Amino acid sequence: MSVDEMKKEGECGRRQWILSVYWREMDQESWQQSRSPTVSQRDQWVTESQVFEIYQLFSSIPPNAKSLMLELQRDNHIDYVTKSLRHLAPAFSVLDANRPWLCYWNLHSIALLGESLDDELHDNTIDFLNRCQDPNGGYAGGPGQMSHLATTYAAVNSLITLGGQKALASINRDKLSGFLRRMKQPNGGFRMHDEGEIDVRACYTAISVASVLNILDDELIQNVGDYILSCQTYEGGIAGEPGSEAHGGYTFCGLAAMILIGEVNRLDLPRLVDWVVFRQGKECGFQGRTNKLVDGCYSFWQGGAVALLQRLYSIIDEQMTRASEISPTSDVSEEEEEESSDGNSSDATCHFTHGGMSEPSLANFRNIGYNFINEWRAREPLFHSIALQQYILLCSQEQEGGLRDKPGKRRDHYHTCYCLSGLSLCQYSWSKRPDSPPLPKVVLGPYSNLLEPIHPLYNVVLERYREAHEFFFAES
Repeated sequence: MSVDEMKKEGECGRRQWILSVYWREMDQESWQQSRSPTVSQRDQWVTESQVFEIYQLFSSIPPNAKSLMLELQRDNHIDYVTKSLRHLAPAFSVLDANRPWLCYWNLHSIALLGESLDDELHDNTIDFLNRCQDPNGGYAGGPGQMSHLATTYAAVNSLITLGGQKALASINRDKLSGFLRRMKQPNGGFRMHDEGEIDVRACYTAISVASVLNILDDELIQNVGDYILSCQTYEGGIAGEPGSEAHGGYTFCGLAAMILIGEVNRLDLPRLVDWVVFRQGKECGFQGRTNKLVDGCYSFWQGGAVALLQRLYSIIDEQMTRASEISPTSDVSEEEEEESSDGNSSDATCHFTHGGMSEPSLANFRNIGYNFINEWRAREPLFHSIALQQYILLCSQEQEGGLRDKPGKRRDHYHTCYCLSGLSLCQYSWSKRPDSPPLPKVVLGPYSNLLEPIHPLYNVVLERYREAHEFFFAES
């Protein structure tokens, strides 16, 4: 970034800080007038104070110091996540049922940073994940535990990220397909495990795994769209289950799953856009729910949802046009309204499917993930990508390595993974191709901050996704 651009960003940051001081004073005055501020109000004021103290410092220092503050501490991050694959402190025993997640968070972070494991650690990780694979299908949280959709997703993504014949061939797709079918429910939802909860997260992890492994079929997608559609709330976001509150993680999961099954046009996309873009707050990061605190992990969950919506502009435009044409006094029949609302009349249903057919078929939805990135269209981002990079680099990054939720919190593997994933999405948000090098002006800080591009539907590094696609689709 040039000096002039840095000055411009500095002025922008200074104006942001001045406005924040004004609003914070207004909030404090309201607080003084109230005898019992809520816990959320107090936490919000503390968070704003910590964030804008960082931004104030950043706006007041010389340009060369700004560059140092904005530098991604790549070597320290690599050291942090690589050591964590080899050894974790006894306190991590509470995550014994999440061990494939620990593998995924660290492996994905390493891949995003452009590094790979040595041969011994590579093979040891594959062997460990094999011990988590249930003889009856799916992956458990650890050896001898119960199969679970979430850890199945984490294990599969870990093996794809490791790459190579040994890792990919270790996945028993036939048994895993049977596990997915056992978790499938008549209403279209999935259980996370035997007798477990049914939610949108389960739908996404099941559909994502089936899609990337080329085992997705009509039986697995039946009624899934109905279930996810029932979870879209009045705000526009998607909840974990019908009747719950819209949430960034579930919104990403629901939106990505609907794309992968070829039914994304059934969602109210303009309303979803409206909800998600307003989750980026004055701290420059994203919050997960309305009136909640900013959190670095939503750099991916909300930023990823926006990145997906950015590629659906033709469907969004069509829905907005249709809505403007249908007025309360129009002569649209009840049958026509139903046909319009259920999505079957729109040729946008399979906008990213092979051949552009109007209704998904087996040959089509199996290729949606692949076509989604190969039919990439450059489009202006729907969120402020530079501002989000600023939050990640200045407020979430720890100089010693690792990333965190927000100032005042400690680094952890989960936030390191999803902050880096969100940073990658920001950097490539203007690219004409999903893996084409972005212009320096859209990468905040030195160009050495550039990470590897990801596939936004699966959150695996794009190069590793392509290897997996070639491996699993070779016999199709």
